[in-house]
This record gives sequence, structure tokens and C-alpha cells, in this order.
Amino acid sequence: MIQIIDGLAVIPGRDDMIPDSHVYLVGYPESHDLSLIDAGLTGKGKFKIDELRDASIPLQDIKRIIMTHTHLDHIGCLSELRQAIGACELWVHKIEADELEKGDDRTVYGMDMFKQMCRMQYSIPEDAFTLTVDRKLQGGEVLNMGGMAWEIIHVPGHSAGGIALYNRELKVLIPGDVVYADYAIGRFDLFGADGPELKNSLLRLSTYDIQILLPGHNQVVKNVPPGYITSIVKQWGPYLV
Repeated sequence: MIQIIDGLAVIPGRDDMIPDSHVYLVGYPESHDLSLIDAGLTGKGKFKIDELRDASIPLQDIKRIIMTHTHLDHIGCLSELRQAIGACELWVHKIEADELEKGDDRTVYGMDMFKQMCRMQYSIPEDAFTLTVDRKLQGGEVLNMGGMAWEIIHVPGHSAGGIALYNRELKVLIPGDVVYADYAIGRFDLFGADGPELKNSLLRLSTYDIQILLPGHNQVVKNVPPGYITSIVKQWGPYLV
């Protein structure tokens, strides 16, 4: 686990044949009110729990897991983490939370061909992602967690119920797979994705003052250049139609 700044750490994804998302640990240790942002790919739970233990994080201090979105590389090892952590809540945007509770796993796999491949490769049961969600987010909330205030921004486009978390005091953005380092964006050809909505989400994020960018994959970016996301919109906008 890598400390980014006080109250923020990352367990980097350990990619396999399929990418494994980063997991962010949010909250000041003395608060005993910690959150994990995303879970990671199926089969990666032990690695992530070991990272937390090696960093002397009391697992009982982790009160919730918040999903930026529910693609397999972000939610796949949720059950593994919860089994080790114990009673921690699951928070998901309402659009994707409703799908999970109905047993509709299209938002997890994105496409039927990928579903069949993953279920075979990882021996995933049919009902693995029929889940009860403890809190359904809408966007616009301010979550006070671990001594920090995080604004929830609904950022559809990569997925229908994608969210970003923004800390105004620290100027930190956790955008899931909407935007990455190196002027890259998330794909927009999976179930629930939409190019024009992704463009609108990027435009929305471009209005925030961001100094630290913590994406779902690839590099963590400190000292984000001014106008970074605006430049991304200019680059990718013609394709998001």
C-alpha cells in the first residue's frame, strides 16, 4: 500500500489477463472510520487484505466500501474483502445499485461474451452479484467520512451509475474510470455506457480545481496541470458523439 497524503492511500491494482482496479483507502487513521473506494478484480481479495494488514490498518475500522462503478474489475472481489473485513456497508449509485439488487449483472460484465469468459475463468456463480446495497447514492451528496468531506458527483458515460468523489479542501478527485493519466479516458462501448454523456461528465469535472487525480487504473497524478480535463475534452470530444 502506498501513502499518497495523510488520510489517502492506494493499493495498486495487480493486473492479470484482465485489469485489476486500484483500491483507495480514505480517512484519517485516528477517526477509526475508514472507507475503501472500489474493491478490485475477482481473486485479488487476499492480496488487498494482506496489503491492509501489512500497513497495520485495523480491518474493523473499515466501515464501508464505495463503488465508483460496478464493472467486474472494480467489484469482482467485493465478497472476498467483506468476508475478511466483516460488517462493512456497500454504497453504490442508485442506477447500478438497483440493477445489482434485481440480479441484473449486465453492468458488471458489460457484454455477454465477456460474462461467459469471466464466469469460466474465475468460476463465478450465476448469482454472485445479486447484492443488497446499504446506501444508494444520487450525486450531490457531501459525505463526511473519516474526518474528511467528500462530494459525490454523478459521472455517467463509462457506466450509467458512475460516480466521482471530490475533496474540495485537498483538491483531490477520485473519478473511477472516467478519466486517467496521460490524457486517457474510459471506454464507452459497454452496457450502460454513452459517449455524449461521458463528454458531459468530463465537462462537469473540468470545472473542479484538481491537484491530485486518483483514477481507477494506471498512474496516480500529483500536481495536475491546470486545464488538464479541459484538454482531454478537446482531444476526445469529436469521438464522444
